[in-house]
This record gives sequence, structure tokens and C-alpha cells, in this order.
Amino acid sequence: MKEVEPPLALLAELTHRCPLRCPYCSNPLELARASAELDTASWKRVLGEAAAMGVLQVHFSGGEPLVRRDLRDLVRHATEAGLYGNLITSGIRLDAARLAELVEAGLEHVQLSIQDSDMANGDRIAGLAGAQEVKRRVARRVREAGLPLTVNAVVHRQNLDRLDEIIHLAVALGADRLEVAHVQYYGWALRNRTALLPSRDQLDAATATVETARARLAGVMVIDYVVPDYYAHRPKACMGGWGRRFLNISPAGKVLPCHAAETLPGLDFPSVTEASLSEIWYCSAAFRRFRGTAWMPEPCRSCDRREIDWGGCRCQAFALTGDAARTDPACALSPDHAVLGGAIADARAAAPGLSYRQHSAAALSPA
Repeated sequence: MKEVEPPLALLAELTHRCPLRCPYCSNPLELARASAELDTASWKRVLGEAAAMGVLQVHFSGGEPLVRRDLRDLVRHATEAGLYGNLITSGIRLDAARLAELVEAGLEHVQLSIQDSDMANGDRIAGLAGAQEVKRRVARRVREAGLPLTVNAVVHRQNLDRLDEIIHLAVALGADRLEVAHVQYYGWALRNRTALLPSRDQLDAATATVETARARLAGVMVIDYVVPDYYAHRPKACMGGWGRRFLNISPAGKVLPCHAAETLPGLDFPSVTEASLSEIWYCSAAFRRFRGTAWMPEPCRSCDRREIDWGGCRCQAFALTGDAARTDPACALSPDHAVLGGAIADARAAAPGLSYRQHSAAALSPA
């Protein structure tokens, strides 16, 4: 195996608590309670260890990181350690005073989610009345504070037909960057796949809309575009490859190569309470399991893209085949590629109700 390089980015999932109940959330179905969360001292130690390893960016996320009372202290500690700090937020609870505290602590960027350009449907998807109006106020505050703003628009069959309006909204909010992110089917999103996966016609129309907007908005706003794997011919290099560029730390301190990795059976992901971040990254069996190419089956092992897509997504392979070591079915060369057919067929039928994210058993709501 080639020498392992240090990670470049850390996703710090401070909590699973969140005022929203988005049915596409990538958090696990079993959400961590507040009592299980790492304390302030542990997070500060982890941030210092990350900087010492060579991590450049920390993304404070959740759930909703603003529910943590120590967020300002963690942002300040990250800043003092030399880490670029990004807040990934729903915007709920980000009033002017809280934002000023975070800016003073050294926060450098805000990534704000929106659920739709249509406020009523956006609130329905978020599971919180008034959420979209709050988000618009928060976007204005972020720009007035002088911080760069990324708008994250998670798109799916229930809002995709308004993609052009969503792009116009991002411009109106003053976003420097818009991430048009099709739902990726893990966690709650996998539970809601039939209600969320767009048809091929919807996807093709959305792709054309993005390309037109990119040309129109060149020099005004950057648009990133993340497509659903279910219509792909080759898989994406999930997180740049397992254990190659990215670290995720769960609210309880589990260190993961991606946010969905806890769904995989048979892998013991160490906690930062048990070992140093460096020891986990370089030496743990869980990170070494799918790192590089030696683990790959055919056709990946002989493929000239094996160090481009790194075999695709292990969590998706497990979700669709029950075996994390199989070729990602998103690849047309996978012997399991046909398993996507059922989901694609369902995307042409009427959408069922949504199963909303919450700590107790999911509640069904007529969509």
C-alpha cells in the first residue's frame, strides 16, 4: 500500500439534536442522545490532534451544531489551532448575537441549508413551520457580517421541479456558492428513498438547468452539483476514497471514514476516548479495511479507474447488496447493477408519505 497521507478535512458532528426533521437526513436511524455527546474538553483535544496531523478544515455539523452551548469555544479553539472553521447549519437559532460571537471567535464560513424555494413546501420537508423564513433572515445576517455563504439545497423528486427558482433564491440570498445536492441514500434518506428518488426525466431536466445556470452566473456564484448514484454508469469516489482525505467524528466520539460508516457490520470504529486521532487514522483496522485497492474484488481490481473512484461507496454497496466488500452497484460493470432497477421503477410511481427524522420511532405523514 502506498504511504498513507494525513486527512485534509474533519467533519465534527457535535450532536444529533436538531430542530428540523428532514426525511433525507444522513444521520443514522439510531440518533445519539445529548448524554452520549463528547464534552467540550474532549472536542478541544480532538481539534488540536487534528491540526497536528495536518488537517486544514473543520466543518462543525450535526444535527444542528448551534444547540451546543460550547460552540463558540470550539470555534475559537479551532481557530487558535490554525484550522479553517466552517459552520454547517439549518440557521435555526442563529440570531445576530450568536453570529457575532462566532465571528469574533474566528468562524470563517457558513453553509446554510434550504429545503425549497416554495416556503410552504420547504417547511413541510423540514418538518418545522416558519423554518424557511428564518433561513432567509439568517442568510442576510451572514452576508452583513462579512462571511462567505454557501447555500446547500438538497434536491429530490418533491422539490426538483423548482430547481431554477432555488438557484434564483440562492443568488438573491447573496450566496458565493450553491451546492445542488441530490439526496444520497443513507440513513433516513434510504428509509425515504421511494418518496425522494427523482425520475430519470427529472434528473436530466435538473442537469440541464444547472448547466444553463452555471453559464449565466459565471463570476457571480459557483454551483456545485452532486447527482444521485442510482442513474450513474460509474460510481463516485466516495469521500475521495475510504480513509484517504476525510475524517468524520460522531457525537459520541466514534471516528469514521464517512458519515454513514456506522451502518457497516463487523467494523469496530474506535472512539477518540480510546485512542488518539492519529493512531486511529493510521493504524486502526477499520480504516485500513477498505483503504487503497488491495481489498477490491473483480471487476474493480482490474479496472483502470480503481484509483479514481476507489471502488465507489462501501456504505452503498452494503445497503444495496448486504456486503460492503462488493463492487458498488452504481457501477455499470458491477454484477449487482440490476438491483437499482426496482428503485428506479419506484421513482416513476406516486410518491408515498415521508418518514420524518426523530429520536423515537419515525412518524409517517401524508406527503
